[in-house]
Amino acid sequence: MAMSDEARECSVVELGRLDYREANQLQERVRDAREAGEIGDTLLLLEHDPVYTRGRRSSPQELPQEAAWYADRGIEIVDVDRGGRVTYHAPGQLVGYPIVKTADVVAHVRSLELVIIAALASVGVESRARVDEGADFTGVWVEERKIASIGVHMRRSITTHGFAINLNMDLEPWQWIVPCGLQAPITSVAAETGTEVDADAFAAEVSRVWAAERGGSAAELSGERLAALIAPTDTPLA
Repeated sequence: MAMSDEARECSVVELGRLDYREANQLQERVRDAREAGEIGDTLLLLEHDPVYTRGRRSSPQELPQEAAWYADRGIEIVDVDRGGRVTYHAPGQLVGYPIVKTADVVAHVRSLELVIIAALASVGVESRARVDEGADFTGVWVEERKIASIGVHMRRSITTHGFAINLNMDLEPWQWIVPCGLQAPITSVAAETGTEVDADAFAAEVSRVWAAERGGSAAELSGERLAALIAPTDTPLA
């Protein structure tokens, strides 16, 4: 069956490092443009300054210290509307926000797991999903160690939020929370392979696999071009 033009349109925007709240505002604007049909499915790739984010299913016990304790260590705390629990973002992690149209959010999450597993295999990391073990095990794992988190939100068939893959990041701050509500060890590509991964090359592989999973090919879209396609704002784009 031939794919529609929309199915083949898989834009990828690499934004570099972006403040978490600014990225949330950007996602909202991209989602509005996707809903209006002004753009096609779009993957935003970026990294964040250190931040803990609390999803809709988070509990207070997942952040055992006071906010000031984390702030003293340079980590802010932000509540978000995605599914899932507490997670951590910081430099050395590849964050992806696929803003896509879908009728099945569960299938969307399963698809993201497959994309991440394939991308990790390209750098010699064998990983897996744990679909049958419950919602708290959503994401991608290396044996019993979690290497990638997934949490999404859907409104009017358009998704926001997405995935975070640990590449070369400092893993110590994960020990200061109960990540995703689990007492599970967190790992990274660097920890598994003993060497730092080329983040740009890995992002390119994620883009390729993501687009292929959607039946298309990745088309690079600059931040400037994206800004021209969505509503004007003061939010900076790389």
